[in-house]
Amino acid sequence: MIPKIIFEQSIKRYFKCVAPFMDDESVSEIMINGPNDIWIEVAGKLQQTNAKFENADDLMGGVKNIAQYVGKTLNDLNPRMDARLPDGSRVHVVLPPCARNGVSVAIRRFGEFSLTMEKLMGYGSITAQAAEFINLCVHMEQNVIVAGGTGSGKTSLLNCVSTLIDPKERIIVIEDSTELQLQQPHVVMLEARGPDAKGRGKVEIGDLFRSAMRLRPDRIVIGEIRGGEALDLIQAMTSGHGGSMSTTHATYPDDTLRRLETMAMMSEVKMPLAALRSQVASAINIIIQTARFNDGSRKLTHIVECLGLDQAGEYVIHPLFEFKHQGQDPKTGKVMGELKAVGNLPTFLDNARSRNLHVDESWFRPL
Repeated sequence: MIPKIIFEQSIKRYFKCVAPFMDDESVSEIMINGPNDIWIEVAGKLQQTNAKFENADDLMGGVKNIAQYVGKTLNDLNPRMDARLPDGSRVHVVLPPCARNGVSVAIRRFGEFSLTMEKLMGYGSITAQAAEFINLCVHMEQNVIVAGGTGSGKTSLLNCVSTLIDPKERIIVIEDSTELQLQQPHVVMLEARGPDAKGRGKVEIGDLFRSAMRLRPDRIVIGEIRGGEALDLIQAMTSGHGGSMSTTHATYPDDTLRRLETMAMMSEVKMPLAALRSQVASAINIIIQTARFNDGSRKLTHIVECLGLDQAGEYVIHPLFEFKHQGQDPKTGKVMGELKAVGNLPTFLDNARSRNLHVDESWFRPL
């Protein structure tokens, strides 16, 4: 690994054409599709820029420096790399010939965390009633999955939901690359790592999860479930570690459960499908679905409760809130609509009342 100051100097030299975007807090992502095609994301919308690298060697030199800084191998035999810059930005690199346009880089930037439920309400992403219900779910130690597509704001939303956790609790955070910024005082951050140049030292999320179970967690938060570690999380959720949280890629709530089931099947532990499906249905209590709309805005689209399996062995979804479209503003192009209650009550309200938690059935009445 090279020293941080030398790395930052070399990156400024090689990546000087994108330096203005790196310094611009409004830019959330920088996409380099070869040396002559650079795009950025601002306020959820993509914009092509006029920036270009002087030559392909500068671009290659920059990504090689990133690899050297993080201690990873990037070459013809290892043409893909995940890395993290000193400012916390996440980087993914793909080399030719896998990347047909030339060296392809995506830099996801994370500013200082400041999102709150109040701000989400101000943006129109969530209603006060839905926010109150999510707060209730966290204090009831319901297992929560935040689901959505790429760029839909899953990580930011999970960050926001995590602020509702009691600061007295001990939280173990597990991530592939550090993105979450929990605000509580007692947080243990664990990060996976890839193998070195000789294939040694690999530590996967599943390995860290097993360590987390021995670190006396009150809550376990996984940045994103991508593979067989789903089974570890599901088994923890069903063995007394309530209040766990994570994110995953899925379009609709029922897709979320099926995707978790599929990823759990990637685990080295093999179990009958019926038993696996039963565990998934028992483990997940609440799914919060988020999406990015064509105007660049990010909004919650569904909040559902999971009620297990029906007699046919299919997942039972109990919808509580759904986003109702009301068209698009012809002047601004903004998507109009609101996350509204559908009229169903959660099944755990009596249990919440017995714990003297604030519950108002009016949250769930359609307006």
